[in-house]
Amino acid sequence: MKIIAKVGTEAIAIAYIAEMNGGRLVEFTESLQPPIPREEKWILTVSTLYGCPVGCRFCDAGGYYQGKLSKDEMISQIDYLIKRRFPDAKVEVKKFKIQFARMGEPAFNQNVLKVLEELPQLYDAPGLMPSLSTIAPKGTDRFFQKLLEIKKKLYRERFQLQFSIHTTDAKLRDWFIPGGKWHLEKIAKYGESFYRKGDRKITLNFALADAMPTPDKFLIKITPVNPTYQADKNKISSHILPNKEEYSIINVLREVGYEVILSIGELAENDIGSNCGQHITNYLKNKKNIKGGYTYLVHKTFERKP
Repeated sequence: MKIIAKVGTEAIAIAYIAEMNGGRLVEFTESLQPPIPREEKWILTVSTLYGCPVGCRFCDAGGYYQGKLSKDEMISQIDYLIKRRFPDAKVEVKKFKIQFARMGEPAFNQNVLKVLEELPQLYDAPGLMPSLSTIAPKGTDRFFQKLLEIKKKLYRERFQLQFSIHTTDAKLRDWFIPGGKWHLEKIAKYGESFYRKGDRKITLNFALADAMPTPDKFLIKITPVNPTYQADKNKISSHILPNKEEYSIINVLREVGYEVILSIGELAENDIGSNCGQHITNYLKNKKNIKGGYTYLVHKTFERKP
């Protein structure tokens, strides 16, 4: 693996582009949550696919799909980030989150499960907490059954599962997220088997509807639409604004018992492009300014993985 470009700042986040064997490109990031120091919380976000075949209307990772990453290719992203700061592989971070959420839908790649099985043995990281974000595509039941087994055996309460729903309007959801997906009832049923008392609640990224999964086992995270090329192309703007904290929908959700997280994050991550998607690659291709995003200079480099 060869690092060919990076963008960002040590104080917030850095996104990397790496060239793998065969010349295919992959992106991964590391980030903090200021003012929380790195020894308290450190987040790595790695790619599971080369691009993504789904083509969500607001995500810049679609349109470049070139296949699945191997187990070793995913581990090489993690290993690079860890060894830069912890050469002895002893990660002294209280909350060390590894998110399988950069480029690609993880449920399309069975190798993600192999990585999850090996992670606890690869590093001395008591604070390790894997996080998997998924649209729950149709035809991936075997992946999720194995994920459930791994979570129960290796991680228990130290695992975060997120379902990306975005809207409960079926037609609009199919427009936002093309292709077959689990319906909400199936997600709720799976969540019932996934969650055990003391676990982290399963995160649902979407708005309120009838027949919602129980607030005892699910929480709701509301995020802004990040400024991406695809969001700009499809004229999707964010209802969530940086300086606004009161929203009627959040009050309604809380009134019916849901824990709601309004997750806006550091606005500088939009400028860096470390939030989501394949945005550095898109930036280098498009060379177009996006309001509220991609303002940090991309530094080309030729750094090989140690």
